[in-house]
Amino acid sequence: MADSIPERRYCPNVQRSDRRTGLLAARGCAVLLAVLAAAACSGGADTAHVPESDHLGDGALGTVEVEPGDAVQVRSLNTITGDVAYLGIPNQRGVELAVADFGPIHGFDVDLGTRYDDLCSSDGAQAAAQTIVADEDVIGVIGPSCSTAAVAASPLITAAHMVLIAPSNTSPTLTSDLAGNPGLNHSVGYYRTSNNGLYVGETMARFAYQGLGLATAAAIHDGDPYSRSIAQAFADSFERLGGTVTGLVAINKEDTDMVPVLTEVATGNPEALFFPIFQPAGDFLTDQAPGVAGLAETILLTDAALLNDGFMSLPQSAGVYFSGPDLRFGATSNQSTGKTPESLLDAYREIYGEPPSAPYWAHAYDAATLLLEAITAASSVEDGTLVIDRSGVRQYLDSVSGYGGIIGTISCDSFGDCGSQKTTVIHHLDPEDIEAGLANVVFEFAPA
Repeated sequence: MADSIPERRYCPNVQRSDRRTGLLAARGCAVLLAVLAAAACSGGADTAHVPESDHLGDGALGTVEVEPGDAVQVRSLNTITGDVAYLGIPNQRGVELAVADFGPIHGFDVDLGTRYDDLCSSDGAQAAAQTIVADEDVIGVIGPSCSTAAVAASPLITAAHMVLIAPSNTSPTLTSDLAGNPGLNHSVGYYRTSNNGLYVGETMARFAYQGLGLATAAAIHDGDPYSRSIAQAFADSFERLGGTVTGLVAINKEDTDMVPVLTEVATGNPEALFFPIFQPAGDFLTDQAPGVAGLAETILLTDAALLNDGFMSLPQSAGVYFSGPDLRFGATSNQSTGKTPESLLDAYREIYGEPPSAPYWAHAYDAATLLLEAITAASSVEDGTLVIDRSGVRQYLDSVSGYGGIIGTISCDSFGDCGSQKTTVIHHLDPEDIEAGLANVVFEFAPA
């Protein structure tokens, strides 16, 4: 059960807005009720998120008024169906838990409404984003799960003066090159709690060159913004360290026969092969690579897209190295709700009946509390109506520094990179013991 939370205590308001529609009216409503039931309550008056005498924002992006009895509108946009649902479902659940734990804003409930599906695709994200922005009451969105979806959704959502906080997409094109230049797909109003992929690629390159002492490596990507940018970051970093990249080649996401591409890679005799790609392509690649002449002894390296229960339970995952966010959260807690990693994970398991299947559930939780804190700071109650200043929401997020999250200390740079950039490499040895694999950290890197 959830912990009691000093200075953040609340009991769910019995008066609910009738705006709950779509998926929430069916399964989503039941889930949120279960989440709310698990949240801690006090018997006294609501003491959380008390209105301030003033608020952030200058009105430049407009305001949203929430009438008495209505709710503050936020949305979740994640991959919740298809081959990559393992990534988005834990994200969505992290958002649900955060909304329940945070409680009302100035006495007004927060409504997640319909849970939208980005399908981990441009088309899916664009369609969902168009539906979201048609509702002018929505303040912000947590998601999407995938970089290719964020590239499509971000310009639409931010142009509507909403904010988008992504928990799991990592392409540097969405934020910056870490040298002061905006990425090709950067939109003002986009933020994320996940890593910048340039650090992810550099971490694996450092591990291969410094940790394993390898001199040659190749990389494979599937052409989407996430996969291509991470593979390129790895190649650039590996060469900068002194290694030789023998090949940087692409597959199609729909490919099942990887032998032609793997045969091309094998001509360079790489000691390691890095492939930041999703399932099911990753399943086929790891299964077929050892059978290609010249790759039998090649060390296989991948990224967090495959850091999930489905892939890690496959026989061919044994021996693979994974880069990804540091999941050794330690003695952290979310400063808005008081939740610790342990208490949040316990609540997740109790409510959903299983542990998270992918690594970004805590990033989604922290992203949601950041959004709710931003709305709190940018709003005030005027004659019983909650008035939310959209520019104030961005002002808060732009100034986040030293926020305590489950994932660690969160500070947002001028391009929306907010997450802890510490990245680890794990060595997965036994498909029948996924927890041991996740705990087997063999390398870590944190930028200065």
